[in-house]
Amino acid sequence: MEAARGQAIPHLEIWELILRVAAAGALGGSIGFERELREHAAGFRTHILVSMGAALFTLVGAYGVEAFAGAGDGIRVTFDPTRVAAQVVTGIGFLGAGAIMRQGVNVRGLTTAAALWVTAAIGTAVALGYWVGAIATAVGALIALTALRWIEKFVFPRLRADTIRFIIEASNSVQLSRLAEVIEGHGAHAESVKLISDEEGNRHMSATVQLPEGLSSTDLAREIEAVDGIERVDVSHKR
Repeated sequence: MEAARGQAIPHLEIWELILRVAAAGALGGSIGFERELREHAAGFRTHILVSMGAALFTLVGAYGVEAFAGAGDGIRVTFDPTRVAAQVVTGIGFLGAGAIMRQGVNVRGLTTAAALWVTAAIGTAVALGYWVGAIATAVGALIALTALRWIEKFVFPRLRADTIRFIIEASNSVQLSRLAEVIEGHGAHAESVKLISDEEGNRHMSATVQLPEGLSSTDLAREIEAVDGIERVDVSHKR
């Protein structure tokens, strides 16, 4: 917008500014509350701060330029209210990366990182007065994190026919034939076995196994770990 052409500079009353920042914190906190219940590092307070910070950055870019509009006669003042908000999207990526942790070959925290990203979007929407979009997104995020968790936990495993991935640390003395006997002896079926390497250069085996009904992955992992030459067995779960 340009002050030199007589266009009105957006103005926000102080009470409305406070309302939008507070509402952004409340909506972000509702998502953070669910993460806190799941005992994730980025929980209640983190999501409140992310949403409020995104809201304030957006408010500064959209409404914080009013003092510069009358800087002097003949001075042309232009601004793009979406420029600062766009940088929020970039900045939140670094914060989300901090919520992602790698444990061996498993990756945790992807859902929390996505929740932080959505929380920042909610804060941005509230700051611009897009209430319907902000509230609808907050409700949708809560449904995805709670109600849809049941589908992920109980429905998806059945659709996948209980296919589990075992990450096996083994010495060079391990006998693969003995490992196959243990897996197949319980009625399980190894769909694929491949060698993988981690960042330290250590070698592991990744075995994708289809379990029969009634056999838990934990019990089979204990049986595999008892094989001579097997040092450690991890079960890869989706987060």
